[in-house]
Amino acid sequence: MPKKKPVNLSGDGTAAPSSAQPVPPIDTWWWLTHKGTTTSFLCISLFALLIRSAVSTFPYSGAGTPPKFGDFEAQRHWMEITTNLPAIDWYRNGTHNDLTYWGLDYPPLTAYQSYIHGVLLRTFNPESVSLLSSRGHESYHGKLLMRWTVLSSDALIFFPAALFFVLVYHRNRAKSEVAWHIAMILLNPCLILIDHGHFQYNCISLGLTVGAIAAVLCGSEVLTCVLFSLALSHKQMSAYFAPAFFSHLLGKCLRRKNPILSVLKLGIAVIVTFVIVWWPYLHSADDFLMVLSRLAPFERGIYEDYVANFWCTTSILIKWKKLFTTPSLKSISLAATVLASLPSMVHQILSPSNEGFLYGLLNSSMAFYLFSFQVHEKSILMPFLAATLSADKEKKQT
Repeated sequence: MPKKKPVNLSGDGTAAPSSAQPVPPIDTWWWLTHKGTTTSFLCISLFALLIRSAVSTFPYSGAGTPPKFGDFEAQRHWMEITTNLPAIDWYRNGTHNDLTYWGLDYPPLTAYQSYIHGVLLRTFNPESVSLLSSRGHESYHGKLLMRWTVLSSDALIFFPAALFFVLVYHRNRAKSEVAWHIAMILLNPCLILIDHGHFQYNCISLGLTVGAIAAVLCGSEVLTCVLFSLALSHKQMSAYFAPAFFSHLLGKCLRRKNPILSVLKLGIAVIVTFVIVWWPYLHSADDFLMVLSRLAPFERGIYEDYVANFWCTTSILIKWKKLFTTPSLKSISLAATVLASLPSMVHQILSPSNEGFLYGLLNSSMAFYLFSFQVHEKSILMPFLAATLSADKEKKQT
C-alpha cells in the first residue's frame, strides 16, 4: 500500500493549512511572449543593449597597432576631418586631408553622421578630433565617447526601425511569435560584433533599410523611397537591396490606374532626397564625380582574399585576376549579379506581394554578395538581415 504523507499539526493538534506547498517556477519566456509586443520589445531591447555594451568593453581590431590602428581610427579620423574642414574638402586630397590615410569612402550621409559625432567628441574631448595631431588617438575618454556614439546610433535608429517592422509584420499574427522575431533581429551576432566589437556604424544604414522595408509592408511607398534613398546615401552597400525595392515598387505602380503618375511620384521622392543629401557636391560635375570615385574601389581588384564569395572561392581553379583585365571583370561580375537577381525581380514586376518582396530582398542581397565586384566582409550583413526578417515565416513552415 502507498505510504500516506505526514500531516503537519498545529499546536492544538489540528491540521495546519498546506501553505508550505512549493510554488511552481515562473516561465520567463512564456511570460515575455504573452505580454504583448511593447513589453517584449522593451525587455529584449534592454538585453540587446546589455550585450552590445559588454562586447564594446573588449578591444577593437587594430587597437594600439600603428600606423592605421584599425576601423576605429578610420571612424575617428572622419570625425576629425568633417569637424575641421569645409564639406567640399571632405573627399578631396589635400594638405590637411591625406586620402591615403583612411580617406572618406562612403556617401555624404556617413560624412554628416561623422560630423555630428565629431561635434560631440570636440565638446567633451577636443584633443580626440584635433586636426592632424589626433592621429592614432586612443585615450580612455575618447574611446568611451566613440563607443557611446555607436550604442546611441543603434538605440535611436536601428531599434525603432526594428519595432516598426515587427508591428507591421505581426499585426495579424499571434503575439507569442513576436518575441522570437524581435530577438532574432536585435541580437544579430554579425551586426553586434562588427559595429560594437570591430567598430563601425552599419546600424544606421541597416536601420534605415529596415524602416524602408516596414514602409513597404504597410503600403507607404513615398516613405519607402525616402528611407531607402537615405540608406543608399549612408552606405553604398545598401544597393544590394535595390533590385528588390525597384522591382516591387514598379510592379505595384504598373497595376495602378495611372502607372506613369505613380512612378513619377516615387521618382520625385527619390530625387528630392538625394538632392538634399548630396547638395554640397552638386554645384559642379567635378565635385560630384570626385565623391563617386571614392565610393567604387575598383583598384582593389574583384575580390578580397578573406571574403568567401564566388570569385574568391573559384579563384583556386580559375585565376580571374590574371586571365581578365579589371574592365572585363567589372562587366562579368555585373552580368552575373544581374542574372542572379533577375528571377525575383521578374516575379515582383509581374506579381508583386509582400511575401515575394521579402524573399526578393534575400535573393538580390545574396546575388550581390556572391557575384558583385569587390565584396567587403561586412557585406554579409545584408543577406543576413534579409534572412532574419523572413526567418519567422520559415520557422513556421518547417
